[in-house]
Amino acid sequence: MKNFYTLLVALSFLLFQSCTIEDNTEYIDNDTISEAFEITTSFNTANGFSKLVSLNPAIFNSDVVLVYRLSGVTTQGNDIWKLLPEMYFYNDGTLDFGYKFDFTKNDVRIFMFGNELETVVSDYKTNQVFRIVIVPAYFSNTIDIANIDNVLSALKINKAEIQLLK
Repeated sequence: MKNFYTLLVALSFLLFQSCTIEDNTEYIDNDTISEAFEITTSFNTANGFSKLVSLNPAIFNSDVVLVYRLSGVTTQGNDIWKLLPEMYFYNDGTLDFGYKFDFTKNDVRIFMFGNELETVVSDYKTNQVFRIVIVPAYFSNTIDIANIDNVLSALKINKAEIQLLK
């Protein structure tokens, strides 16, 4: 009986030893497509204070779109990007105006909203620069979307790859 247990233990070691997987193959993700676009636009009554940007090719239904507005430049010369929606308020706390966006798998619409948009200072309506970032669904919950640099870094998009749209 003692030999039986010894044999059983020896077979167990051999059995479990052969199940070890040592796969050091590095995974290469070939199906995650991230894109970034930059567009400059002006908002006025003629365009309904909005800009429609076509996505060609269309994105996947599961993808997420993020839009950032260039709101200024630091004293060191670094761009300041703000994630939309972005709102501006009067001193009494009531809404003055803001920027929002919506998207489908075929386009992104960036628009201003608020009270009396015609009276908003032209610095906020003319030559506004936006960055549109397409985020695959897999990444949408794993990155800090408030910071455009973190988003571009996580998606492995360098600034030279951002497509300028007209």
